[in-house]
Amino acid sequence: MLYHLFTYLDKMYDFPGAGMFNYISFRTGVAFILALVMSTLFGRRIIDFLQRKQIGELVRDLGLEGQMSKTGTPTMGGIIIILAIVVPTLLMADLTNIYTILMLITTLWLGTIGFLDDYIKVFKKDKKGLKGKFKVFGQIGLGLIVGLIMIFSPDVVIRENIEIKGDNNRVEDVEYAKQDIKSTKSTIPFFKNNDMDYADAFKSAGDKAQTYGWILFILVAIFIVIAVSNGANITDGLDGLATGSSAIMGVILGILAYVSGNVNYAGYLNIMYIPGTGEMLVFAGAFIGSTIGFLWYNSFPAQVFMGDTGSLTIGGIIAVFAIAIRKELLIPILCGVFLVENLSVIIQVAYFKCSKRKYGEGKRIFKMAPLHHHYQKPGDGSIEAKIQNPKNPIPESKIVVRFWIVGLILAALTIITLKIR
Repeated sequence: MLYHLFTYLDKMYDFPGAGMFNYISFRTGVAFILALVMSTLFGRRIIDFLQRKQIGELVRDLGLEGQMSKTGTPTMGGIIIILAIVVPTLLMADLTNIYTILMLITTLWLGTIGFLDDYIKVFKKDKKGLKGKFKVFGQIGLGLIVGLIMIFSPDVVIRENIEIKGDNNRVEDVEYAKQDIKSTKSTIPFFKNNDMDYADAFKSAGDKAQTYGWILFILVAIFIVIAVSNGANITDGLDGLATGSSAIMGVILGILAYVSGNVNYAGYLNIMYIPGTGEMLVFAGAFIGSTIGFLWYNSFPAQVFMGDTGSLTIGGIIAVFAIAIRKELLIPILCGVFLVENLSVIIQVAYFKCSKRKYGEGKRIFKMAPLHHHYQKPGDGSIEAKIQNPKNPIPESKIVVRFWIVGLILAALTIITLKIR
């Protein structure tokens, strides 16, 4: 809103200082600061409100060190994150930009689903919360919305890059086609020509290849939304783990959005140029500010938990952000922490069921899943696999910091994939 106001004042009245709002970097910085201030200052009031209403976490005794001390800690703190994202974005972003609209829809859509889940847990005293099928339906619905917007919105376009080669077939410069086009292309890491077209999987279909390509794109979008939002939800088991990891991912996604939306940087890196995605940096600034500000209260020992209200939301934001800038195939690298947490649960459950059918008794690979609890749970000396060492539990704060370090390494790897081909 402020962006539109000051743009008008600058155009009509040459208002002093109004021109600053034309710069994405300035608006991103302001959005970051506003989100940080909101999540820290107003976050305290929201936490006090949650405490007065006795909206506390219900903790099951899993035999983890310090776990039961968290009983009664205020939950549904994701409300803080959502407010600290939405308000600065509404104030500082271009609200006519389709990518800004898409990210706001994502935030409110999954925020509502997460809120319903927490509401049922806290007020209805049902530990299961919202039924899993309704969560999945909501995630599928968001994936469909994202896919359909990408297909039918005239503002969602790309410009094909044209490589100018010199001696020894070496790329010396990159130019872009003069016209924007609708395309099912995406970025694939580690390949020399790192543009991949979903429609190429259906070359034999002739004229229908593009249509089938969009259908495949929608299916991929749905899968990514489900996987990443659930991954963030599973990772949210230790104080500050999901929040800090998401902040790191937000920084990288913001950088990728900016370079993808800037024809000069995109040409220098020889990556797909996507007009309009630079505006997503403002949303990314608000996202990063809100998650870092939330860490003020969510770091060990946590004064508030984000609950599904926050974890589903931040996971969905990361997923849709990556899809919008055509970097969804970088998700396994950038969101490696979420991926490993998801896989640890899948492997644990699958191995337990298979061993139970084969031996009559279920066996486990990890001491506990998700993976962060494996390091937190003490051993009993009767460990079946080497992967279940060490016997002594690692302090929660150390586990979180080590996961953050891994996340930073994966973030750096994600950036350098732009040049490693």
